[in-house]
Amino acid sequence: MTTSAHLPADSAAAPEALGGDTVIDRLVAANREYAARFTDPGMDARPVLRVAVVACMDARLDLHAALGLELGDCHTIRNAGGVVTDDTIRSLTISQRALGTRSVILIHHTGCGLENLTEDFRHELEDEVGQRPAWAVEAFRDVDQDVRQSMQRVRTNPFLPHKDDVRGFVFDVHTGLLREIDPAS
Repeated sequence: MTTSAHLPADSAAAPEALGGDTVIDRLVAANREYAARFTDPGMDARPVLRVAVVACMDARLDLHAALGLELGDCHTIRNAGGVVTDDTIRSLTISQRALGTRSVILIHHTGCGLENLTEDFRHELEDEVGQRPAWAVEAFRDVDQDVRQSMQRVRTNPFLPHKDDVRGFVFDVHTGLLREIDPAS
């Protein structure tokens, strides 16, 4: 087994077919390799740059590389779509009030899976399992408008004391560039 958790590039097989290891087995093995070389950086939980990044969970977004960030620079909050939900507000509130962040950057992206879903997804889940999820899908058709909505949710939330530096962007998954969204458009 390699020290990387990645599957071989030419492998179309499920991870379990590669020597009986599951994906999680590979991740745990990769962690053992990491821990063997790990040195405690002695950092505080407070982000050095005092910024929180809210972004989509899409695997194509390497936020630290795309934003030139290093370990300890920011708090990263990710979810499907990068939308500002109650749980995102919870994390931002803790980030600002307990851990000193002052800026918020919101990052959505092109080709997001939420653009292809509707709230019918919840109804289908309810039909399948007999219980409707308590959460909204937060699907959208216009990524720019959804970024504006997320910026508005941050800027109007009474629990967040620092709203002067809140900016929203769309990351292009084909070019790697950020496009800033004007909140007033």
